[in-house]
Formats: sequence, C-alpha cells, structure tokens
Amino acid sequence: MSIQPFLIGATQDQQAVHLTPRMGNRHGLIAGATGTGKTVTLQTLIEGFSRLGTTVFTADVKGDLAGLARPGKSHPKIDARVQLLQLKNYQQRPTPAVFWDLKGKQGHPIRTTVSEMGPLLLARLLELSDAQADALHLIFKIADDKGLLLLDIKDLQAMCGWMTENAKNYAADYGKISSSTFGTLQRKLVVLEEQIGSGFFGEPALEIRDLMRRDFSGHGLVHVLDARELIQQPRLYATFMLWLLSELFEDLEEVGDLDAPRLVFFFDEAHLLFNEAPKALIEKVEQVVRLVRSKGVGIYFITQNPVDLPETVLGQLGNRVQHALRAFTPKDQKAVRAAAETFRSNPAFSVTEVITELAVGEALVSVLDENGTPGIVQKVFIAPPESRIGPLDDAERAEQLKVSPYSGRYETLVDRESAYEMLRKAREQAPPPLPSSPGQTQNTDPDLADALGSGSTQAPTPRSTRQATEPRRPVGRPPDSMGEVLTKTIIRSVGSSIGSSVGRNLVRGVLGGLIGGRKR
Repeated sequence: MSIQPFLIGATQDQQAVHLTPRMGNRHGLIAGATGTGKTVTLQTLIEGFSRLGTTVFTADVKGDLAGLARPGKSHPKIDARVQLLQLKNYQQRPTPAVFWDLKGKQGHPIRTTVSEMGPLLLARLLELSDAQADALHLIFKIADDKGLLLLDIKDLQAMCGWMTENAKNYAADYGKISSSTFGTLQRKLVVLEEQIGSGFFGEPALEIRDLMRRDFSGHGLVHVLDARELIQQPRLYATFMLWLLSELFEDLEEVGDLDAPRLVFFFDEAHLLFNEAPKALIEKVEQVVRLVRSKGVGIYFITQNPVDLPETVLGQLGNRVQHALRAFTPKDQKAVRAAAETFRSNPAFSVTEVITELAVGEALVSVLDENGTPGIVQKVFIAPPESRIGPLDDAERAEQLKVSPYSGRYETLVDRESAYEMLRKAREQAPPPLPSSPGQTQNTDPDLADALGSGSTQAPTPRSTRQATEPRRPVGRPPDSMGEVLTKTIIRSVGSSIGSSVGRNLVRGVLGGLIGGRKR
C-alpha cells in the first residue's frame, strides 16, 4: 500500500496542498523574512515526515522546535486556522523527539573524531591560509602513513608539535613546509578548543545509524540539535552541519527512490554554509545535494531569501515554501523578483506582488507531483502543527533526556591510545644525545639531530665501551633515528590492529565519497 501524502496547507477555496512522499527526497526550500512563519512551517513539515516513518535531523537555532516533544495547546489563532482549513483529523499530540547538543548541556553530546572531520573542513573551521591548509593536509597524510590515530584536538596538537620539530626530515618525501607553519596551526588549535571545548572531538563518535530509528508506533524519530549557542559561531555551525551531511552521504547505501525518504535533513540559516566558502567546497556541496537523494535522504534549506543559495543548489530544490519578503529598497525589490522567478507561475495572480503581501502563516507553495513535475504555485494557508509551538522548560527537557533511547550511550568520553600517546612514547624511548671522545671525528646523524631538536653533532659511543648485553648493530649503521623509534613504538604498542582498517585505512569524512571514499 502506498504511503499517503501529508498536508502542508490549503488555499482560500479549500484546495488542499500536499507533499508527495515519493518526492520528499527531491529536496526543498523554506524561505521568508524574519517573523513571517518559517519556524511553524518547518514544524509542520517535520511532523508530516515523522508520521510517514521518516527520521528527521534539524537544528534548533532559537529553542522553539523543542516543543515538538509535547502536545500542542488550544489557542485562538490555531483554532481559527483549523476551522479555516476544515482539518477534521487534527489532534494535539507530541512528536518523538531526541535532543542533542555539541557541548552536551541541552542534549546528548555529539562527537566526531578529527580524522572523520578531515583536513578540508578543519581548514575552513580554523580559517587557514593556503599554506597552512597544505600543512594540515600533510599532517593527516603522515598520520595515515605512520598509522597514528587522530581522534581529538590533543592528537592534532601533538602532530603539529612533532612536525614543528621535524619538518625538514619529511621534506624529501612529502614536500617542504616551514616548521613555523606547524607552530601557527598549534596556536589556532588552542583557540578552537577554547571556543568549542574539549568534548566535540573524541569518542564515542556519533553513529549515523542512530539517526535512522523509529519509535514503537513506527514514527520517525526527530533529532533536534540545540544550536542556540552554536549559531553564535556561524562558521562552526555551518562546518558541523556540512560534516553531518557528508557523513550521511558516505555511510548510507544507495536505495534509489523509496515510497518516502529514509531521513530528511533540515539546514536552518543555510546561507551560513555558503558565506565565504571556497569554490571547491561549494562545488562539493552541490554534488552532495545532487547525489544524496539516491541514498534516500532529502535536504531542506531554510533561509531568508532564495538568492542566498547558489543557483546550482537552488535548481535542485523541488519542494518550495516561500513566505513573505519585504521590498523596501531597490536591492530588496530585485530579490523579490528573483524569488518569484523560481516558481512555475500561476495565471490567477502576480507572484511578485503576492510575495510582499503575504500575512504571517501564509506562503507561496509549489511541490512536485508523482512524476516529479513542479506544480503551479499556490497561495496557501499553512496547516498548524499538532505539537507545541514554543520551547520546553528545563524540567521538561530533562524528562525527555531521561527517557531517550540514547540515554547513557554518548555521555561518557572515551580516551583511547592515539597519536598523542604514541608520540609521547616515541619521545620517551628516543636515545639520548651520545657523548663524543676527545679528538674523535664527529659522525652526524641528521635525522636524529633534527628529531631531538638539538642540532647535536655528537658521535656514537665506540662499540668497545658498550655493555656486553647491548645488541650489536651492523657495522656502519648509525643509531635509530627518532622516526625509527616512532615506528617501532607503534608496532609494539598497537600491533596487528594498526594493519587493520582502524589504523592504516583512516580516510577523512570530508565529503569523502566524492573525493575518494572512506573506509572504516
């Protein structure tokens, strides 16, 4: 039996406007000026998808979406809208919601590893120059080659320190980068850790499959990210959302067009994703938007004006809800005309004029039909949500967290052995500078001297002075360099696991399905 469409709203003459579930993965747009009703529309769409059995991920930038977890309350405006639209089956009921928070204060903590975030997104997050971004990519490459796990910020800081001391030793194999560049990276990482805390990067990392669950009644869980603090750091917010989107793209298998999407991802304040983003990153976002629908995922961007999005992205958003725009200046008027041109026109009215006249809770709506054809734009009264419109208090939020299916799963931070511990062991086990005998010719080991950071030119101790128990070294072979000590330490400490996908097949979650894929 096919899944029935869900109601978005109705026209003045009671013509219902539904979203076709099979077209839910064709993505969408909710646009409009502040205070015109975008959040209520978002809540109505979230409820509709959840009741189809589709799981939802959304950021809550104002705290209002937390009300999804509680049944709605009677209100004169809601009652009037129910009567206007003749909603016979309308009932005030909650939606199964799970709360998340990067810092773990208002929801379950969300973590990822440095390795999964990857150098491209980290470079944007740290606002690196081209040279600094190259240095960061080099660190990831060397960590992969040496089998060093990059899990948290201290791992990355340890690698920066190591490269500051030993940059010249890697120049022949990886290219020359100034050691001072790695020192700059260390300082930027200190600032980043102050901004986001030490809890975001680490383990246990979020399992994407945990976002795909339903409740006992078959409704899709709604995952609400508390972004009230996060939105104050727009670059971090946009980078996190893009990382999560890339993880969905990489981890989920191809399923084609389903009766309804498996997951719908709502990206609020979507313009932040594209502000000052490098061209290469924007191109990757465009590719993900185009390809992720085959994974059964729909992406819905929420922003003030459609022109906030690149045309190549905007052209892929088949289901559109446009709330009112204001046209006070020539620039505003141009934006209104641009927004109007994105719709299939309706001969009954002028889209350009109606956009500026819409009341709160009214919108221009165009959705795809069963064949994927955009419908004629309609002036629609948006259906009211059945859950609460507004935030939860602290006690209600605490109650939701207590009964969450993920309670206790992500709260405890795990700090297993990774690059930080491995490099510390390597330093501890490195041979000390060797004394020279008077009149003896100095035998310089450049690798050893550079690794120790001392510029030492001490000669090795003559074999005749060694203890009888000391292993004999082949004639002419110098003492182990720091790099050799590191390698041996890794082999002793990690053993066969380094040969596994956990160690040597570290590939970044940087839209990796498009750049080469990630192995787990």
